Amino acid sequence: CVFAAGGVSLYFAERYVKSAKPAETGPIEMVNVPEWASSELKAKIRAAAGGKTLRLDEEAAETVAENLASVAWLDNIKIQTTPKQVLIEARWRKPLAMVKSGSQNFYVDDELVVLDFVPIPNLPIVRIEGLSARVPSPGEIWQSDDLDAAVTILAKLDQMDKSVTPGKPLLYEIDRIDVSNFAGRKNSRLPHIVLYAKDDTEIIWGAEFGSWQRHLETTDEEKLAKLYTYYKEYGSLSGGVKYINL
Repeated sequence: CVFAAGGVSLYFAERYVKSAKPAETGPIEMVNVPEWASSELKAKIRAAAGGKTLRLDEEAAETVAENLASVAWLDNIKIQTTPKQVLIEARWRKPLAMVKSGSQNFYVDDELVVLDFVPIPNLPIVRIEGLSARVPSPGEIWQSDDLDAAVTILAKLDQMDKSVTPGKPLLYEIDRIDVSNFAGRKNSRLPHIVLYAKDDTEIIWGAEFGSWQRHLETTDEEKLAKLYTYYKEYGSLSGGVKYINL
């Protein structure tokens, strides 16, 4: 009886092996990719997900999700497996600023999340200088008041570009923003924040966003209006004057 039962179980096992089909492989596709995403960034994310193709088995979605969990560039990741492919949908973090630490470059988005460096030629990414704290690891939030002040201004300029100068964004004219005198920590009589155009023309912003009244300056809205009025009138922030005082 024992031998007979064993033979029956082997028979059914053999039938299962013969009838079961191996899992097919399919491509990894990303949906809702922003226009600014460079080919280098898309290749980096696809490689992190598992490469160009993946086995389309029951564990495919979980595998891709685990692979992408440590990628700082994506948030709210959703993975869907179809009979032909694996689909990745996520919110892409858009870099606003670049920070140099030693020989390495890092990005920061509008939520102060640090992003590892990948060439992004289709965005006007402004360099921030004069920060007081060290750069955290990619994926971490950089809790720093001077960084927050710089990113806040850059985010406002990005919003103005979309509504006022969408055809020729002003941010492409900005080379860097200096916050070394943030809150007057070096000299209370000098501007707290200064932006520089591509030709080193100074754009004197002044105190950090939201503190204009305390320092008897024009409002933040008036500063933005002055800057964009000048830009629209002259077509550039470079070559006209030594500095632009907002």
